[in-house]
Amino acid sequence: QVQLEESGGGLVQAGGSLTLSCAASGRTLSNYAMGWFRQAPGTEREFVAAINWSGVGTDYADSVKGRFTFSRDNAKNTVYLQMNNLKSEDRGVYYCATRAGSIRTAPEWYNYWGQGTQVTVSS
Repeated sequence: QVQLEESGGGLVQAGGSLTLSCAASGRTLSNYAMGWFRQAPGTEREFVAAINWSGVGTDYADSVKGRFTFSRDNAKNTVYLQMNNLKSEDRGVYYCATRAGSIRTAPEWYNYWGQGTQVTVSS
């Protein structure tokens, strides 16, 4: 069983930056792909970014390309999402998730989820 805990969310002005972290316990993540998803009120959970087990392979939603960077530190069993130039449309609850195998962008491919961390962007 894997437990994931996100942190780093908060209130930021448009154009600002935040770094989200997701720490895992219960199992090493070194062989697992990781994903970040977000959900705003009244919307479905949407893909933000994913990273493969080594950290070399990444994928991003078009809406965040060039602004967000997904990285991982397998020694710390932690992944990070650096978010720059935040926009109002980036607001929502951000969830990290993990799956064995390769990167996927659909949430149904992921087996374990954290509780989420709130990101609010003020204009």
